[in-house]
Amino acid sequence: MSRKLSRWTQLVQPDFSQKTSLKSLTTPVERASTVVFDTVEKLRKRDWLDKNQYTYGLLGTPTTRKLEEQLAMIDGVPHAMLLPSGLSAISTTLLALLKSGDRVLMPSNSYEPGLTFLRSLQSQFHVELDFYDPAHPENLVIKENTKLLWIETPGSVTMEVADLPALAKIAHAHGVLVAIDATWAAGIALPAFELGADIVIQALTKYQSGGSDVMMGSITVESDSIYQQLREMQIKLGLGVSPEDCHLILRSLPHYPLRYRVQDQSARTIAAKLQQQPLIEAVLHPALPGAPGHNIWARDFSAAASLFSIVFKPEITQVQIDRFVESLQLFHLGFSWGGAVSLAIPYLRNQMHAGYAYEGCLVRFYIGLEDTQDLITDLEQAFQTLDN
Repeated sequence: MSRKLSRWTQLVQPDFSQKTSLKSLTTPVERASTVVFDTVEKLRKRDWLDKNQYTYGLLGTPTTRKLEEQLAMIDGVPHAMLLPSGLSAISTTLLALLKSGDRVLMPSNSYEPGLTFLRSLQSQFHVELDFYDPAHPENLVIKENTKLLWIETPGSVTMEVADLPALAKIAHAHGVLVAIDATWAAGIALPAFELGADIVIQALTKYQSGGSDVMMGSITVESDSIYQQLREMQIKLGLGVSPEDCHLILRSLPHYPLRYRVQDQSARTIAAKLQQQPLIEAVLHPALPGAPGHNIWARDFSAAASLFSIVFKPEITQVQIDRFVESLQLFHLGFSWGGAVSLAIPYLRNQMHAGYAYEGCLVRFYIGLEDTQDLITDLEQAFQTLDN
């Protein structure tokens, strides 16, 4: 073009081809909705599923692809997908792998929002739903229309530990896929694929983020064909993530194993201390000897999340428990976990999943990065309110 462009046109269309010599230790944030092509031929040959090319911002930028690469590397598999939340990772998996008439087996300790979504598939699309006890794989019933075995280990409230290798062996013998919600293990504590999982779901909102300020989920897969099913469903649903959020998680990933292990040790110290409390019926922490599921945890896991529960004795009323939780000064009331701040949530007996073996009410603790003794002191003063 011979005529010099107006400054306003130059403002709208600067030199997009400019390169930088900057070398940084961080992944840059690259945002896009429109992705431009050099030729009409390249535009027409675009492949929406091919991650070696960029087609549209919703389907990924270099920033989102880098996070996917890191997550796949952590799990030791070729494929990873990013979703807007852990729940959307669950719902995308269910929608991709199930059709009308298919049967899915869910554990009795299922994550409630995921179970709610599956019940909608049951009522609207006639997906068959049955429950099983994750602690007793020998009782698993596989029918001809069983397509998916879902595992959550440990359960995020009642902390049951599933026997993943035994369950996967039974499922695979019948051609049934195994999907596991491994958020508690965070890609650190459980080699899920080595033990038989086909699909691993996580809420990156937790430890991978670490800041209590990012919503994101992931699906990691080893099989190319399963990955293609999941990817196609993700595209159909229009589910994408923000490069800025990916950047925040990428920034946290290098030190999240350190946070996980430090918080693990603090949580074990606190859980062991709580075992000495006469008003507590049980401490549900799989890493503690004698706790439900400890033997399976010791065999399959190399570490533990700082999320565990306690069960009060039946004579402790809900009013007393609520007062106990509200009197905590360093533990805040709030859902989710994985950040720096400790949390506590009370659950009613009728909120517990099938298979819950205790009569008393439950309080779930998440141990953050505060000083361990400060948290113990806070708990001790809160227990004093139960005497009033």
